[in-house]
Formats: sequence, C-alpha cells, structure tokens
Amino acid sequence: MTHVLSLEGKIALVTGASQGIGETIARRLASAGATVVAAARNQEKAGAVAAAIADAGGTAEAASLDVSDPSSVTALFKGIAERHGRLDILVNNAGITDDGLLLRMSKESWDRVLSTDLTGVFLVTQEAVKLMMKKRVAGRIVTVGSVVGLMGNAGQANYAAAKAGVVGFSMSLAREIGSRGITVNVVAPGYIETAMTAALSEDQTRALAGRIALGRLGTAEDVAGAVLYLASDLASYVTGTVLNVSGGLLIP
Repeated sequence: MTHVLSLEGKIALVTGASQGIGETIARRLASAGATVVAAARNQEKAGAVAAAIADAGGTAEAASLDVSDPSSVTALFKGIAERHGRLDILVNNAGITDDGLLLRMSKESWDRVLSTDLTGVFLVTQEAVKLMMKKRVAGRIVTVGSVVGLMGNAGQANYAAAKAGVVGFSMSLAREIGSRGITVNVVAPGYIETAMTAALSEDQTRALAGRIALGRLGTAEDVAGAVLYLASDLASYVTGTVLNVSGGLLIP
C-alpha cells in the first residue's frame, strides 16, 4: 500500500525556493517523492537547491521566476506544461518584507510588498489553476501566509495587508474550484528561525520565545511539515482553511 504521505508521481512547484523556508519545503516535498520545480528570482541559488535535492536522491529542477512579473509567470508555466504536461502541487512561498511605520511608509514600499506577496500569489495561482483544470488534476494549492496577516504587527502594515489578502483570496478560490477536486489552503507561520532572527540578541530571542506557548521559535522544518500535510492525500478533505503554525503565538 502506498503511504498517504507519498507524493510519488506528483509534480510540485515551489516559489521562492532558493533559500530559507522555500528551500526546506522543496527538499521536504522531494523527499516524499515529488518532482520539484524550485523557482526563484535567483536561478543560480535555485539551481544549488535542485542539485542538493538530486544529491539526496530526489528529483528537482531549477527555474527562473519573478512572481510580480506576468511575463515571467507565463514563461514558467509554459515550460512546466512542455516538460511535465501537468502540475499537481503549487506552493506559493515567494515573499518579501519592507517594514516601516505607516506614517513613514512610502507608496513604493507599499506597492513593492503587495506586488510580490499578494499580486504574485494571484498571478502564479491563476496559471496553476488553468493547468490543473486543463489536465483534470485533483491539485493542491498551499500558500505560505503569516500570523501577522491574522493578528497584525506594528511596522508591517504592508506585509500584514498582503498576508491577510492571501487568506481572503484562498478562501474565495477554495469555493470556486472545490468542485474540481482542487484544494486551496494557507499555512500561517509565526516566528521562525531564519537569517533575520539569527541576528537578534539572546535577550531579544528570549523575549520573543516568551510570547509563544511552546516557548521556542519555530523552524523551517515545522513549516515544511505543515505544507507536506496539506499537499498530501491526508488533507484531501481540507480546503479553505488556515493552518496556524506559530507554536501558540496566536491562539484565537
């Protein structure tokens, strides 16, 4: 019997896969058997991730992608259709921050974050849904959001607005395409150990951990595990939901 967490035979696209959480998600999906398209603006870094996956016995390829550029998105999906003929799993992970208090935030800062973190999700997901429906695939769409989109955070009005928008977008899409057997969900991480949090002092890290019920920051593996669940057959009846992966930072 095939294990329900097996992604053998599945084609998975992960955006923002050149480092951090995106790289870890790409590696986790590949370890479950998926053929992974690791897409990022920095194709060289994405290529290193694909090579590492191959060295570990998985199957992956790198692709250049700027999610905020419609022509880049179109070109990526044209390549996926030509090389693989289908797409089973989309993980929208690409995202940026450009923090600042609202009274000092420029429109350029607002537009830059929204164009990548929200419009980018729209552009990529639209093409993914077209391909999934054309090939009659019972696809999985998982977007990496943030608890900031649910609870807000001072100095991140642009980022919070984008991540809140992703939730509304995903819930609406889940209603639109559920009859096609395609699920649409959001993973909302809390404070995750990244290069950014590594720069914090011990006191700052301790203060952050003190706000979390589990008493520690999360890891990229914690997020990747949640994505793998939603991409697998275990979650075949889960759609239109937000999976809060924050260690209890956000408890409604």
